Amino acid sequence: MNKTAIIIPSRLSAQRLPNKPLKLINNKEMILHVYDAAKKSKAGEVYVATPDQQIIDKVKSYGGNAILTSQNHQTGTDRVFEVFKKTLQEKPKIIVNLQGDMPNINPESIKQLIDHMWDDKCEIGTLASALLVDEVYDKNVVKVFTRRLPNNKLEEAIKNSTFSPVSDFDRIITKDHNDYAYHHIGIYGFTREALIKYVNLKRSKLELERNLEQMRAFENNMKINVGFVNTKPLSVDTEKDLDEILKIMGTNE
Repeated sequence: MNKTAIIIPSRLSAQRLPNKPLKLINNKEMILHVYDAAKKSKAGEVYVATPDQQIIDKVKSYGGNAILTSQNHQTGTDRVFEVFKKTLQEKPKIIVNLQGDMPNINPESIKQLIDHMWDDKCEIGTLASALLVDEVYDKNVVKVFTRRLPNNKLEEAIKNSTFSPVSDFDRIITKDHNDYAYHHIGIYGFTREALIKYVNLKRSKLELERNLEQMRAFENNMKINVGFVNTKPLSVDTEKDLDEILKIMGTNE
C-alpha cells in the first residue's frame, strides 16, 4: 500500500448547491475533475469517500476508487477518517483531505503539500494564494493568516515553495488580525498521528462560530503550516461559482 492516501470527501446534499459533485464542467462531472487532479499529482493512492451511491457508481465507472461511507458524519474530515480507519486500516503515514469541489486545482499544488508533509515539520499542512482586493470582505473566501511572510515576499515564497506557521483562520479580517492574510485553499495534509488526534477532539467554540473545521486543530494547539502557490483553485459552492468555473474551464456545449 502507498504510504500516502489522497481522500476526497464528497456528497450530494450540499445546501447551497445540491448535487454539485455531479455537475458537468466541460462534459465531465466535477468530482471526476478533482479525482483526475489528484491522480495527476502522482503523490499517493486516490479515493473518493461518499455516502451517495450515485457518486460511487460514477467514480467506479470512470475506473476510480470510491468508498461508501456513513451518512452521519458532521465534517468532511470525519468522512476521510472512516476510509483511513476501515478501508486503509490506518496504514498510510500521510493523509490528504482534498475538497471535492475544486475542479481546477493544480496537481503540482497537491504534490507540493505532500512533499512538505514528508519533511515532518508540522502536524497539519494546507495551502494559500494571494488575496485579491474584492475578496477581502467576501465571507465565502476563507482567509489564512501567518506572521512570517510579508506581502512583498509572496512571489519569493511561491518560487521557493515556502511554508509558514498559521496564526489564524477566519472569514473576515478584523482589527484584531495583525498578521498577513491570504486566500485559503481547501486542502489539508495530516500525519497519521495528527488525523487520529484531530477526530478524537470535541468540536471547538471557534469551529462552530466561524463554521471552519480547521479551527478545532488550531484551538487545540496543533502545529499547522501553510504553503504558498501561484494558482487559485475555485471552490464551487453556489450557482455563481459554477458559472465562473465554466468560464475558466470551458462550457458544456
